[in-house]
Amino acid sequence: MVAPSGEQYDISAAGYRAVVTESGAALRVLEYDGRPIVDGFAEDELCRSGRGQLLMPWPGRIEDGRYTFGGRELQLPWTEPGRRTAHHGLVRWAAWTVVEHTSGSVSLLHRVPAQPGYPWSLELQVSYDLSADGLTVTQTATNLSDTEAPFAAGAHPYLCVGPGQIDTWELTLPASRRTLVDERKLPVGSEDVEGTDFDFRISRPIKETVFDDAFGDLDRDPSGRTNVVLEGDRDGVTLWVDETVNWLQVFSADAPEQGGRRALAIEPMTAQANAFRTGEDLTVLAPSGQAGDDFSMSWGIRVN
Repeated sequence: MVAPSGEQYDISAAGYRAVVTESGAALRVLEYDGRPIVDGFAEDELCRSGRGQLLMPWPGRIEDGRYTFGGRELQLPWTEPGRRTAHHGLVRWAAWTVVEHTSGSVSLLHRVPAQPGYPWSLELQVSYDLSADGLTVTQTATNLSDTEAPFAAGAHPYLCVGPGQIDTWELTLPASRRTLVDERKLPVGSEDVEGTDFDFRISRPIKETVFDDAFGDLDRDPSGRTNVVLEGDRDGVTLWVDETVNWLQVFSADAPEQGGRRALAIEPMTAQANAFRTGEDLTVLAPSGQAGDDFSMSWGIRVN
């Protein structure tokens, strides 16, 4: 019997252990000294609510699945029919092929064929590497087509720092702006977090705050990284992103079928929802063989 998420790729180093799946190249397990630091899913379960999945060639929603690029009007299938949107890219459920698998790392590859709504071929690769610094994830895209291609990348890890609800955990989220959305969860504006319930630039308890929001204007350390910190009663975890990541989608998974506030999704995104329509922070990959035909983003998770 094959697991719902396909083959399982187990890696470990320096007290960390991770399991990556064939389906979606998803991060199903990440733990330190046997304690979960992401809320994933069981080997015999189907991934739910995007847990650990990669979001390419776009994260978030595209309004009506429709956009214009290179003078062409394009229509993607609705993958979220209730909101009439194309949601979270093309590779969440795709089968990825292992390129290299060692005791402490695994790299996988998937080729996106040109198709209606996205008429470009891409080669996507992801590497998961464990070390004393925790997990480092590198997502790379290369345009294989002879014309420019629109692109954005994201990922969907759910962080946890012990059992129970997130309400007692403390969050540090170094972001100054929050995106405002309409009833379809599409951006319609933004606000400064100063003076709002969403200002977590200084660590404080999450309490009853409900999150399903994109945050931008990220503060960065001297290396260019942004560090999001969660602290529980005993444990702490940091998610860091490199300078290519402009947005962090934060999701508190309040509904029972989403986990019932037992984890906090912190989703690195190079562009936020609807970037194929707005062009905001959109990456344009050059034609194959030309400078700029590839793109890479990195992020990671470590215990504090």
